[in-house]
Amino acid sequence: MNNIYEDLSWLPQPPQDFSQRLNEVTNGNDLRELAKFSLDENHLRRLYKKTLTLQNEHVDLLPLTAIKIGVISNATTKLVVPALVGTALRSGISLQVVEAEFNQIAQETFSSDSVFISQKLDFILVAIDYRGLPLSPCPGDEDSAEKNVQDCLGYLKSVVESVRTKTGAQIILQNIASPVEALSGSYEGSLPGSANWLISRLNSELDGLVADDTFIVDIAGLAANLGLTNWHDPTLWNIAKLSFSQRYMPIYADYVCRIMSARLGKSRRCLILDLDNTLWGGVIGDDGLEGILIGNGDPTAEAHLHIQQTVLELRERGVVLAVSSKNEDATARQPFKEHPDMLLREEHIAAFQANWSDKASNIKAIAEMLSLGLESMVFLDDNPAERMQVRRELPEVAVPELPKDPALYARTLIAAGYFEAITFSEEDRKRATFYQGNAKRVQTLNQSSDMDAYLKSLDMEISFTPFDATGRARIAQLISKSNQFNLTTKRYSELDVKELEGDQSFYTRQIRLKDTFGDNGMISVIVCKKNTSAWEIDSWLMSCRVLGRRVELAALQDIVTNAKASGATKVVGTYIPTVRNIIVKDHYKKLGFTKILDESEIETWKLDISDFVALDLPMKLTYV
Repeated sequence: MNNIYEDLSWLPQPPQDFSQRLNEVTNGNDLRELAKFSLDENHLRRLYKKTLTLQNEHVDLLPLTAIKIGVISNATTKLVVPALVGTALRSGISLQVVEAEFNQIAQETFSSDSVFISQKLDFILVAIDYRGLPLSPCPGDEDSAEKNVQDCLGYLKSVVESVRTKTGAQIILQNIASPVEALSGSYEGSLPGSANWLISRLNSELDGLVADDTFIVDIAGLAANLGLTNWHDPTLWNIAKLSFSQRYMPIYADYVCRIMSARLGKSRRCLILDLDNTLWGGVIGDDGLEGILIGNGDPTAEAHLHIQQTVLELRERGVVLAVSSKNEDATARQPFKEHPDMLLREEHIAAFQANWSDKASNIKAIAEMLSLGLESMVFLDDNPAERMQVRRELPEVAVPELPKDPALYARTLIAAGYFEAITFSEEDRKRATFYQGNAKRVQTLNQSSDMDAYLKSLDMEISFTPFDATGRARIAQLISKSNQFNLTTKRYSELDVKELEGDQSFYTRQIRLKDTFGDNGMISVIVCKKNTSAWEIDSWLMSCRVLGRRVELAALQDIVTNAKASGATKVVGTYIPTVRNIIVKDHYKKLGFTKILDESEIETWKLDISDFVALDLPMKLTYV
């Protein structure tokens, strides 16, 4: 069996006409579609060259997000660059790479004329392996060993802090894959001062460097999954100073790009599940409750049990679960209600679509029900025909290829990295519950003929709080992830949010919402610049799951009330169009603003406070 990480087995194989398609590429969408296959190093290099050509010709690659990354290493990175650029397309990123010279870490890090300065980098990848560290094995000398760990940690911290200070970029720091040779055999990891002992301690310390603008890419874990003897190629190191085997360039690049994608809010949030031969073995409509395979004591039944365990663990990490199945609704629900070995139950599923419609139509219905974009979805189905149909009809949805053996379903799903996390908060853990409540609200709305009566029946309570330390991490996370209801798409880091907390020239709001179906958590963030005569709305973003519930009216009333109290006479808002925030194109118009400036890339809107009339809102407003 091939290693799924090496082959990127969750991706479909490249088409036979890949070369012809590449020649015909003219835009960002074409590039992204070609990047969605399991591409080897050669494919990625060709995709990189095409991307570079279009970038140099100043072709508009929208809807791709333009990102610039610096790369610094003690090893050769010439082969890494094409892999990064080609792989980033898969995440909707048009990547430019600024590459430091080979093994010039000190020069580029601490010099005032570093190649990274004035490049306006978004990220810097610090790719140092064990050969680039001041490691000094001292078997049996624990005091010297602990000091050496701190020396190595201090060196990496100084590199990170220096390049971050000089450039303002966010840092992606890879941890350290251990060398293959264990001189003391099985005792190596227990012997203080041995190379493996030092690296193990160092990697543990590196986890403590994770911050709002510093991320660890787990190269040690990747090398372990692939096998250290496969990862390290001493011949390539001696010949070309490549720190790992060349055939792993695609998965290495994929790991790095997952971090960038997660930081840009592109991680997936919802897992849509097929049922027959996916969550259980067999067909419930044909085999009946007693005939499907799920549980212990049978290899196939245990394989399907394992995928359910994995799915539940993903839900605990905030992934929303849904079902799309070609089945009678009652028949499809029966195992969830009655089978004694089912781990998944109906209460775990936020949206349940079981009917005879095609899967793509059901997935669109689920997206609408949950108020989530299709780019947030992953669809898991054992049937190749169903996977092909969804990929064709809904290219935004991630659809992993699955092997024939259901024992590998869970491993393949997780290996794909769809749900990459760079932070984890209490609200992340509750996300599945939030969206489940939202589905119930949609169901209630569909059963109601009176919108006002529906909104009042929700018994909503909205709270307004200035930015504070308690909400800081969630505020920064919401700012980084919100792309649709985000009027300017400005990004503020956790450090930026902390500065705003104490800046009296800004008015800040974190907005939370509760209703009869539960706590929605923080659903909106607002930042206003408090000028003397006019308040300027710097950032206004909101979770799409509360659209249509007049939260934006309540937020505007709060802004206007406080602006008026400060002596301002008007509120000014800006809308910067992007491919993904088109849903708020008429936001200010609907709120009664007047457009005062319309340029190609920016719209400015004004509201005279004297014209604003207090609203009768279907919710209780509280202020902290």
